[in-house]
Amino acid sequence: MKPLSEQELSEIVVNAKTPLNIVGGGTWQARNNAEQLYTSGLSGVSLYEPEALTLVAKAGTPLVEIEDLLAKNGQCLPFEPNNLAALQGVKAIPTIGGVVATNASGPRRISAGACRDSLIGVRFVDGNGVVIKNGGRVMKNVTGYDLVKLMSGSFGTLGVLTEVSFKLLPAAQASATVLVFEDEKTCAATMAAALGSPFDVSGAAHIDGITAVRVAGLAGSVEYRAAALASLLDGKIGKFNWQALRDVQAFADQKGDVWRFSVKPSEGPELAAGLRRLGASKIMFDWAGGLLWVLAPTGLDLRKAEYQGHAMLIRGHALPVFQPQPAPVAALEKALRAKFDPKNILNADRMT
Repeated sequence: MKPLSEQELSEIVVNAKTPLNIVGGGTWQARNNAEQLYTSGLSGVSLYEPEALTLVAKAGTPLVEIEDLLAKNGQCLPFEPNNLAALQGVKAIPTIGGVVATNASGPRRISAGACRDSLIGVRFVDGNGVVIKNGGRVMKNVTGYDLVKLMSGSFGTLGVLTEVSFKLLPAAQASATVLVFEDEKTCAATMAAALGSPFDVSGAAHIDGITAVRVAGLAGSVEYRAAALASLLDGKIGKFNWQALRDVQAFADQKGDVWRFSVKPSEGPELAAGLRRLGASKIMFDWAGGLLWVLAPTGLDLRKAEYQGHAMLIRGHALPVFQPQPAPVAALEKALRAKFDPKNILNADRMT
């Protein structure tokens, strides 16, 4: 099913008797055989005001179209959204609605915030078929439910997004990366030192014995800050593929499950050691050590490791996607789903 209007989408949801898999660009594989509901028919930029750094787009709009439009005006989505199609083994193009639904946020999250921090408005159809609007085209204080933040990262379990609004940023004119060759035991301290410096770091990662720290902005400023960081960290300026890290390309052709762990950056190396003891085969650090991408044998439950944070199965079908929540949080989540999707038909597979 591919509705071409919000009203048509509402009617589909109202009349649905069985679960629906909400599909944007198709970069996330369904975990069951439910009927496919495609949002790609809801496409197009509704409003773009470069002077106001504001964009409103329908949820099925391909991400690449939005990024190309913004690039022509020297602007960008602040949170550097990733594209996990290759990792998931599919040929697909992410949609802006899918970006919001998964709260997709790349290396620049440490300086510009996550997707939900740039999101200022949403329209969606809930599990009752009701069209709901929350937020607007400007940042403002929120009273009542902040559905804008709630929908970002809800994975389509509370409603089908139809339109999203963002605040934008000017795109960086230049960037440079400082490389420090070290093992993962000391990488967290290096990245913490970089973020604690006055040099406005926009990315900090560690992979295969290399810690990479990125600065971006005006060309002259980038040159000065990169040199200063190289001196501070005892590193050197070099090349690093940030897009490959963002899209987890290193795991795309590797067999096994892929996990994502979110923890305090200072605890990343200790968690990595514990995951390796359990059988993890490869680990990459992003977000200054607060995000761990982990490759592991199929069916191995890495949530058995000791950590304070959150784990999510990104690629794999043998285990639940999300980490079990403490009882109070689980009760709140259940109550929200009962309110917004009482028939339990919207992407229910994501919660099992």
